Amino acid sequence: LYALQHRGQESAGIVINSDGVFLAHRDVGLVNEAFTEEILKSLGEGSIAVGHVRYATTGADSRSNVQPLLINHHKGRMALAHNGNLTNSSALRSRLEERGSLFHTSTDSEVIAYQIVQERLRTDSIEKAVSAAMDTIEGAYSLVIASPTKLIAARDPFGFRPLCMGSRKDGKIVFAS
Repeated sequence: LYALQHRGQESAGIVINSDGVFLAHRDVGLVNEAFTEEILKSLGEGSIAVGHVRYATTGADSRSNVQPLLINHHKGRMALAHNGNLTNSSALRSRLEERGSLFHTSTDSEVIAYQIVQERLRTDSIEKAVSAAMDTIEGAYSLVIASPTKLIAARDPFGFRPLCMGSRKDGKIVFAS
């Protein structure tokens, strides 16, 4: 997150997935303001993590909009970090609200998250849900999503937002946008 700090200076957040148990810390400010050594230790270690630094493109500059978003639904949990803008966010949000979705942020990131949840309720895997949701969202975006057992990365079909994949010396995979 320190290396990506130049991409967003409003807030920073991390969600750690330790065998399906999600621990999160999200706060406004720079990375070094949001994360003390004690806070990082309290998150523990896990096999999957999603981090985010934010600059507002949609939604207010407020604590409620700090990412990654952590979503609970009856098929599991999901942490989502999003870079980009949707062009059909208002229409999707209205449709999701009509179906009972309760929004807690003013970001298009939450629209993406709830669209994935709606698809997850109809599909047998998180991968299929993300793919189906991507058929409905329009715009420029990259996503990194943690499920209880998987890390998923996706970008808009045109590649307008960067999404880089790499591997560490220990073989673990990392993504950045």
